[in-house]
Amino acid sequence: MAEATIYLANKNYSSWSLRPWLALKRTGLAFDEEVIPLRQTTTRSDILRHSPSGKLPALRHGDALVWDSLAICEYLAETFPEARLLPQDRLARAMARSVSAEMHSGFAALRSHLPMNMRSSFPNRGVTPEVTADINRITAIWRECRARFGGGDEPFLFGHFTIADAMYAPVVSRFRTYKIELDEITLPYADAIWAMPELQEWLVAATNEPMIIDDAEF
Repeated sequence: MAEATIYLANKNYSSWSLRPWLALKRTGLAFDEEVIPLRQTTTRSDILRHSPSGKLPALRHGDALVWDSLAICEYLAETFPEARLLPQDRLARAMARSVSAEMHSGFAALRSHLPMNMRSSFPNRGVTPEVTADINRITAIWRECRARFGGGDEPFLFGHFTIADAMYAPVVSRFRTYKIELDEITLPYADAIWAMPELQEWLVAATNEPMIIDDAEF
């Protein structure tokens, strides 16, 4: 039995689950995972066995129980500093936390109209003016992070992979599903996230899931 277990919702739809799973993979820690299918008669009781909020994801690591995607990412950054899930530079770290929190609590129009569905393709569906505003803000964040703190041998927002990249990885998936056009700075970043072996592993599992949920947004 692994030292840690992460409890996840359906991989095809759950942006919230993808984020801490990616961060956990980057720590190198061996872990078990359990997918709890949503919208089943036993879903809530099954989740409450592992998450006091009744929501997913949740992480059990030794005697620690952490729920909420951003809280899990922060816990992993603190517990596994060698994984460099937060930038070492104070200003970069402050910005990484800020843009991660903005993703965690914001972009309601994008979440509502462009729900994550990794195995489908819906070109331009749901791109309202409000969604366009969210897209513009997200791509502005990507450009600013790359300009101020990117560079080096890795293509991520702060040079190396951090929790900020984990938080925005589901957006990359959404942009591919809905065929959102990106520019010469944001497209290479999105392509780099999509090409990550960890994300491709998740995509294979999401594609092979038998569960189908209409109009899902998690």
